[in-house]
Parts: sequence; C-alpha cells; structure tokens
Amino acid sequence: MATAVETLGKLERRITISFPLTDVRTEVEKRLKVQARTAKAPGFRPGKVPLKMVAAQYGYQIETEVLNDKVGRAFNDAANENQLRVAGYPKIEPKEEAADGVLAFDATFEVYPEVVIGDLSGVEIETVKAEVSEAEIDKTIDILRKQRVHYHTKGEAGEHGDGGADLSAQNGDKVTVDFVGSIDDVEFPGGKADGYSFVLGEGRMLPEFEAATIGLKVGEAKTFPLSFPEDYHGKDVAGKTASFTITLTKLEWAHLPQVDAEFAKSLGVADGDLAKMREDIKVNLEREVAGRVKARNKESVMDALVKVAELDVPKTLIAQDSERLAEMTRQDMAQRGMNVKDVPFPAEMFAEKAERRVRLGLILSQLVGTNKLQATPEQVKAQVEDFAQSYEDPREVLKYYYSDRQRLAEVEALVLEENVVNYVLGLSKVSSKAVAFDELMGSNAQQA
Repeated sequence: MATAVETLGKLERRITISFPLTDVRTEVEKRLKVQARTAKAPGFRPGKVPLKMVAAQYGYQIETEVLNDKVGRAFNDAANENQLRVAGYPKIEPKEEAADGVLAFDATFEVYPEVVIGDLSGVEIETVKAEVSEAEIDKTIDILRKQRVHYHTKGEAGEHGDGGADLSAQNGDKVTVDFVGSIDDVEFPGGKADGYSFVLGEGRMLPEFEAATIGLKVGEAKTFPLSFPEDYHGKDVAGKTASFTITLTKLEWAHLPQVDAEFAKSLGVADGDLAKMREDIKVNLEREVAGRVKARNKESVMDALVKVAELDVPKTLIAQDSERLAEMTRQDMAQRGMNVKDVPFPAEMFAEKAERRVRLGLILSQLVGTNKLQATPEQVKAQVEDFAQSYEDPREVLKYYYSDRQRLAEVEALVLEENVVNYVLGLSKVSSKAVAFDELMGSNAQQA
C-alpha cells in the first residue's frame, strides 16, 4: 500500500510505501526453492544441496532482489494510481517507525514540470546565410595543395628546381636545428635538442624563436634571448627569460603540387578534368556550408525557445545528464589517446550544459507532442539518403543506418529537431543576415 502523495517543493514529491514482512519472507522462500533445484556444493549432487546451505549462500542476494522488486512494483503502482510523471529515479529510504511485521519505505522523487511556451509570434530570430564563391574554391584548392606539400633541400637541383638563389631560411621553409637554452647560465630540462624540425610561419614555435631562425643559412648559429609567457605550459620556465643558441643544420623549401590533371586525379577525379574538380569542391563546400548554416539557425531557435518558455527543471534529470556528459567526455578523450585513468571528471563541471540540454529536451517534447511534429518515416529516409550522398557507395550508408535501431533513432532525433526549427521559424519574426564564408566556417575554414 502507499500513502497519499506529499508535496515537498515545486517538483519534489514523497510517497510512503509499505507491505507485510511475511510477503517478503514467502517470496524469498519460494525463490530459494527454485535456486535449490540447480544449486551446487561440494559433496552434493546438483539439486540435492540442503535448503539451509542454499539459504546461507544465496539468501542475502535473493532477499535484496525481492525487496527491490516489491519496492519498485509498489512505487510504480502508486505513481500510476496517482497519475504521476516521475522524472528520473526515486530515492528510496527505509522508515524506522514502521509497525511490527510491516516494512515501510519513503520514496522521494521529482515529477515532470508543466511547460508553458509563450507567444512565438512575437519572438524575433536572426538567421544566417552564406554563399560559396570562386574565391572560396580557390582558397580550398590552396589548402589542398598545402596538405600535399613536400620538401627539397634548398640549393640542390632536382626535378622541381632548386628552391631559388636565396639560401637563407624564410617563412614556409622547413628547417632543422640544434638548440640549447639556459637560464642564468644553467641549462634547463627540455631546453636542448638536436635535429629538431619545424616549418617557419606555422606558429609551432614561440615568435622569438622563429624570428631568430629566419635569415640563417645552413651551418650558421645565433644566440638570442627568449621570454617565456607567464602561462607557458612548462611551469619551471614560465615567465622567465632564457638565452638560446640555435644552429641551422638543414634547410628545405616547400614544393606545392601544380593544379593540373594529376592533382585533380589525386582528389578522386578519374579523368583529371579541372572543371569537374572545381565543381566537386564547390558541391562539398556547399554541403558543408548548408550544414553549418542549419546548425547556426537551429541554435538561434533554441536560444529563443529557452527565453520564451517557462518551466522548472528537475534536478534529478540535470544530475543524470551531467553524469552522462562527464562519461562521454572521458570516453572521447580516451579515444583520442589521452591517459584519463586518474583524471577526475566531476559531474558538477557539466551541470550548466546539462541544465540547458534538459530544459530544451522538455521544451521540444512539449512542442512536438502538442503540434504533432514527430519525424515521419519518409523524412528519416530522406535524411539518411542525404547523408549517403557524400559517400562512394550510398547503399552501404543506408544499410548502416537501417541495420541498427539506435543509429536510426539518432537520425529521427535530428529530423524531429528540424521539424521544431521549421515550426518555430514559421511562427516567429525572422530576419536574415549574410555572413562571410570564413566567419561561418571558423578555424575549420583554414584546415579543411
């Protein structure tokens, strides 16, 4: 049986559930007898172990299972009877003042909130748009060329030339140096290396180090001061000034491939047609731009919904999502090869992000249910087919998604969000702003 629902806060509730101890003992005895049919013990044939020995071995485990089952069933029955939408899991605690022969537990939990969404017709949302011009295609080709760069020793004649008459190190050159650094005439750990290579102008080294290297010729050395930043990762030298001596031991110039038929073939254009290569690049860029525009506009819609909706967010759901985000971060870092075994991932770090995710989830659920914005099978199929366009064998992509219900559910969630975005944009006051390609793409525009 269960007591009436107590209201402890806006969303927090409590129910006391109880049942006779004899019910527990009867069920435990029943399960022990079932366990005895297959129980094994030294000196006894399977199924012939005395019930007392079975109880000694399995009694605690079975009693715990019975209690969990009965408490869970009683709580679910009480929640259904009172038409409660329970958020997360209840906190179950035994009551000490229960009557003799009766087991009683307090179940404290939260319920889902009422979600009130304001008038969307008065909401102002700014969307973005961007175009792919010939300049973006040219820039992408330059990036692709740089990704295929190879180096030759400066001054040595070869198939691609000798790199020019200037035999000094310049931006874009790959240099190999020996260096040694000291602070107060004492060498420090990590301040010395032989045969160290880097490309000038890429920002891999501190600016003073690169500046000192520029202009050197093979065999030349230079001594210069270098001030480490206060936030430098090497704590022993952060904020200090060192004296470095570098010697250039090797100098190579960068040879970028020509934009010709061979270059086009290296990008997958079988006949080497440069016009087709540019068109392929344009299509890929447009697909990437469309995805980023959609993501930016979706975020604008979500921001608007957070502002216009009123609701209390269950703390239980925030805690659960915080734990989930912490574990996802741990797994992601481990997959990147980072040692995270002893790295703490306190869920509190993710509470703010989790709160927004949960809040939006509740808002979207309300909008979808009220306005019938669920993803249709046709929409899901169209989305999967869109994903498949960028792959060599689209049929394999279709098979990949439709062979796994979880993968398909992820696509359904994307379509559902798009339905919500389109619904909100259809009701609100929308303005559009053109953004530059580089602004939209961010740092990835330089690394694509």
